[in-house]
Amino acid sequence: MSTENPAPVPPAPHALIRIPVRIVVLVLVLPVRMAWDALTATGRLLDRALLRPIGRGLAWLYRHTVKRPAVWLYERLLAPAGRALIRAARGTGRGIAWALGGLWDGLAWVFGGLWRGLAWVFAQLGAGLAWVFGGLWRGLSWVLGGLWRGLSAGAILLGKAAAWPFVALWRHVLVPVGRYGIAAPAVWLYRSVLAPVGRGIGWALVRSGRALAWVLGGLWRGIALGAGWLRRGLLITVRALCTVLLVWPWRYGIVPLVTYGIARPAVWLWQRVLLPVGREIGDALAICWRTAGFLSRAVGRGLAWLARNLVVRPVVWAVRHLFVRPAAWIYREVCAPAGRWVRDAVWAPARKALAEGRQAARAALASAREAVRRARLDTWRALVGESGANRPGERQVARARTLGSTTNVPGAAPGPEISPQTRG
Repeated sequence: MSTENPAPVPPAPHALIRIPVRIVVLVLVLPVRMAWDALTATGRLLDRALLRPIGRGLAWLYRHTVKRPAVWLYERLLAPAGRALIRAARGTGRGIAWALGGLWDGLAWVFGGLWRGLAWVFAQLGAGLAWVFGGLWRGLSWVLGGLWRGLSAGAILLGKAAAWPFVALWRHVLVPVGRYGIAAPAVWLYRSVLAPVGRGIGWALVRSGRALAWVLGGLWRGIALGAGWLRRGLLITVRALCTVLLVWPWRYGIVPLVTYGIARPAVWLWQRVLLPVGREIGDALAICWRTAGFLSRAVGRGLAWLARNLVVRPVVWAVRHLFVRPAAWIYREVCAPAGRWVRDAVWAPARKALAEGRQAARAALASAREAVRRARLDTWRALVGESGANRPGERQVARARTLGSTTNVPGAAPGPEISPQTRG
């Protein structure tokens, strides 16, 4: 084969379905993407034009109608009232606690004295009763102790006298008879007769048991050998049946059928058809979604240009020339001069008159206070009388004294030397 003109490579199977799949997917995805972009743009417009202003308005309304009044009410009314109630409750609680404490101390002192007196009386009475009953108990215990010791000695003597015949019978009759009449012959009989006979019987049983065991062992080995042959024969038969009935059908029937009839065709279909088609569909969806986005944005920009030039700008021009400029002219030519005239001709004289009225009110209050003070002094003079030292309008200065010294403070009149006893 020549290397200059290579044979054309046949296209891959998935390359044959790429273009049709992308065309179909673009036709299906483009309306969805345009609807999605329209909804997104509508949501952003609603957020900027409606939701955010409404949110800020609600926040301002909440702050000025709920939060600030609540804070003012708490800081100016509830908190001072609560602190006043707490202070009143604390003062009342301290007073009640002090009163109850004093009452408790008094009751405790009274009942404590009463209890100490009763305790002393009962202690003395108990000590007297204890001394009396102690003496009685000591006397009674001495009498009863002597009586018990006498009775015990008599009972011991009586017991020894009553038990002597039984002790003598046990010691001199029953013990010798049991030892030399029963125990010694029984020991001799066991050692000389029963033990040799028993050993002979045991030897005979051992010999006969060994022989019987040898016979039974041979019989058991024969039975075990036959059972082993029978078990091996049964195992070989069951294995052959299982191989013929189960293994061969599975190995030569089910496994080839599943492998070559189901699994390999399914793998080939997945690798050669479904997986490439699914991969191409996924790539087509991604590419067509981006392409539809470009188209949708282009359409959106065109619609926005049309709306801006055909709707927004005429409306803005109309609002500016029909409302904004007339309103600005009215503010500049009418409202501003009227406001300056009100400020200079009405507000400034009114503020000046208000200030003068405040000064006049302060002067009237000062003169009223002075008149009240003078009337009070005149009333005091009419009731008490006027002395030379207390003349109206003169400030009295206390004279300095030097506590018995003949010298005074320079520039001060000496005070009278009057002792506290003569003064009172």
